[in-house]
Amino acid sequence: MMTRQRFVLMMLSGGMILTADVVCGQNYPIKPVRIVTAEAGGGNDFAARLVAPGVASGLGQQVVIENRGPGTIPSETVARASPDGYTLLLHGSSIWLSSFFQDNVPYDALRDFSPITIVTRAPNVLVVHPSLPVKSVKDLIALAKAKPGELNYGASGAASSPRLAAELFKAMAGVSIVRINYRGSGPALIALVSGEVQLAFISPGGAIPHIAARRLRALAVASAQPSSLFPGLPTVAATGLPGYEYSAVYGVFAPAKTPEAVIKRLNQEFVRVLNRADVKERFINGGVEPVGSSPEQLTTKMKYDMARLGKMIKDLGLRAE
Repeated sequence: MMTRQRFVLMMLSGGMILTADVVCGQNYPIKPVRIVTAEAGGGNDFAARLVAPGVASGLGQQVVIENRGPGTIPSETVARASPDGYTLLLHGSSIWLSSFFQDNVPYDALRDFSPITIVTRAPNVLVVHPSLPVKSVKDLIALAKAKPGELNYGASGAASSPRLAAELFKAMAGVSIVRINYRGSGPALIALVSGEVQLAFISPGGAIPHIAARRLRALAVASAQPSSLFPGLPTVAATGLPGYEYSAVYGVFAPAKTPEAVIKRLNQEFVRVLNRADVKERFINGGVEPVGSSPEQLTTKMKYDMARLGKMIKDLGLRAE
């Protein structure tokens, strides 16, 4: 039986922990915050530099962007950082899919990070070269089934968003479409526009100008819901492949065990900035949709991708290149 003295000690201990967390949240931040991300010039860097000034203004402290290169380096840096809210990670979905593509990833995505918010979502668009005689997703699936192995699509590395979107499409539609590998999304897009390949799942920023100029024909967006980036364009799921959905997202994370009060404060600041009209406009002009979610919604997205895409990656034997 628990003695009264032991009960009081347990209550005091719990109260001290709660008080410490609250005090930490009230005092935070007292020094600059750094956002660790991938190499300069990419989507991660663009998102980080766009939200940083607004977050800095709200926090009353400088927010510094730290580019730590490609691969798992940015994620590992933050996973090993002190859980005090002064070192954050802004990164895309490779943070939670890396372990399916390569061995010995130096962190566990669900164990070693505290999610803060989804920053942006980039719904890939399924496009074809105008010479391909298809006008819808149903047409494309029918043609691919009639000519197994004769159609091809362009994409870069195994872990790239266009590759995963295309492979998921193939698996769900039960079709054989050959992948043509390119060293980067730029060369893959050039190949599609020139007719070297017949179709691809392309990021909005790369696709929109070519769709507008009719150099490419858009069939559908890969997101679960229609996208404001492509007014009037239906989804893949609604036009031939029910249940299909693929969207690349960027999220913000802190190291695991960061105090809840600090996570809440950071979430409020990032969401506030992402809801600003000028920030929304700049993201949309950059070909991505600003989001601003709860930490729980980011966790749900991570688990959803890991369960669905993780199995596909393993079944296909995809490896980082």
